[in-house]
Amino acid sequence: MPFHLFDAPLAEPSHFVGFAGNRINRHSEKRSDDVVTLALASANARMLLIGDGRILVDRSSVDGNAFFSMEAASALLPGLDKAIYLGLQDEMAILAGPTSQNIEALPHGIEAVDYRSAYAQGLIPNDQIGAMAQAVSLLAWNDSHKFCGRCGHETVMRDGGYRRTCPNCEAQHFPRTDPVAIMMVVRGDKCLLARGPHFGVGMYSCLAGFIEPGETIENAVRRETMEETRLPIGRVLYHASQPWPFPYSLMIGCHAEALSDEFTLDRAELEDGRWFGREEVMTMMDRTHPDGLMTPPAGAIAAHLIRSWVESEV
Repeated sequence: MPFHLFDAPLAEPSHFVGFAGNRINRHSEKRSDDVVTLALASANARMLLIGDGRILVDRSSVDGNAFFSMEAASALLPGLDKAIYLGLQDEMAILAGPTSQNIEALPHGIEAVDYRSAYAQGLIPNDQIGAMAQAVSLLAWNDSHKFCGRCGHETVMRDGGYRRTCPNCEAQHFPRTDPVAIMMVVRGDKCLLARGPHFGVGMYSCLAGFIEPGETIENAVRRETMEETRLPIGRVLYHASQPWPFPYSLMIGCHAEALSDEFTLDRAELEDGRWFGREEVMTMMDRTHPDGLMTPPAGAIAAHLIRSWVESEV
C-alpha cells in the first residue's frame, strides 16, 4: 500500500538525546569575517565560557545559566582574540570563548562543570546544552588547526570561527565532524550489549566505531560489529543522531539485525559482552538489576536505542 514519505508516528528521536536542544540560528550564508567584532559590540550579546573540559555555569539561579553577559564574561576571559561566533538566539548574539580562569578563584556562584555532568545532571537548560556542544566542537577545531596542513604556516580565523585561512598558500580549512556509528545489535527477543574496560562499574552499552572514508553508515555498522564480535549483520535501520563534542563527533544510532547467535568478543576492545533479554534490560534501565548492571544515562543515544528496542514489538 502506498505511504507518504514523511509519515511518522512519533517525533524525531534525535530531538530527545543529550546535546540536541540547540536553538541557535547559525545563518551561515550571512556570516562575515568581522561577525565576532560586530557581535561583541552588541548590547545583549551572550558568551559561553569553556576551558579544560569544563563550562562555566552561574548556579545562583534555579536552572543554572551558561550564557554570560559581556560584562560578566570580561572578568573571566583571558582575552577576546579567540572568541568565536555561534549565531543568534532570541535576537541575541551568542559567542563562545576559551577561559583559563583558575577554578579555585571563580566568583561566588560561578562553577566550572564538566561537559558530561552539565547534560547528564541537567545543570543548564537544554538549549544551552546544545549551544555548548556547538561551542566545544568549534573551539576544539580552531585550537587544533592553528597551522596549515598544506604548508605549515600559521592560519587566521575567518567567518566567525567556521573557517581558517592560510595567508601563505591561501588554503581554506573548514571544521570537521567525525561520524561514529553506534549500533544496537538485536536478534529476536534479545540484544547484545557490551562494555569496554573504561566503562563505569556495571555499565553495558551498544557497540560503536568510527565510520571510515568511502563507507556507508550501514556498512560501517556491519564492519564494526564483525570486527568486535564476529557477528554477521543483515538489515540496518537508522534511528537517531547525537552531537558528541568529544571533541567533534556525530553519533549515528542504528538498530542492527544479527544473523547468528554465536559471537566472539575482541578482547582488545571489549571487556565483556552478552545477550540480554527484554525483561533484564528493563531492570538495567530502571536501575533495579539484582547484580547492579545498568544501561547508559538517559541523555546518551545508546539509552535511546535500547529503550526504543525494549518498547518495540517483537
